[in-house]
Amino acid sequence: MAELSTLARPYARAAFEHAVAADHLQEWSDSLRTAATVVVQPPVVGLLSSPSTTGAEQSAAVVDLCGDTLGAELQNFVVILSENRRIQLLPQIAQQFESMKANHEKAIDVEVVSAQELDAEQQRQLSEALGKKLERNINMQVRLDKSLIGGAVIRAGDTVIDGSIRGRLTKLAESLNS
Repeated sequence: MAELSTLARPYARAAFEHAVAADHLQEWSDSLRTAATVVVQPPVVGLLSSPSTTGAEQSAAVVDLCGDTLGAELQNFVVILSENRRIQLLPQIAQQFESMKANHEKAIDVEVVSAQELDAEQQRQLSEALGKKLERNINMQVRLDKSLIGGAVIRAGDTVIDGSIRGRLTKLAESLNS
């Protein structure tokens, strides 16, 4: 996997820099996400991995399947990827593009798994506190998991804050067993 992300990095960076310069960040984000979804579909994977399929045929197929969601610039990007036999990197390119976009916008997606339903005020307070702590705009998704017993688990990028009772009991059991 590290190799694929390394191969995808220059393409993602070039797409990102172009999108920022053209002030089309969201359009590129949406289009890359769509193209990435298309190239992971089993029939398309078979087409793209076939040695008898030319780069032009690959790019034409992806552009046709994406329909009107790809603008002229992104269609050209897909053509360049296919000419370089890198069209299968679109999922990694889209993922890295999203990461660069979030960093550029100073935003982060946060998942909060709570044992109890959080009301709007609690969500607002949690979002504000996380925003100050992480120095980012928070895009928060909240879901319920009664198996936590109490408390919550917060995931923000690579950071995990486990404030659940289940998590504390697990840590206690580990320390008693060691």
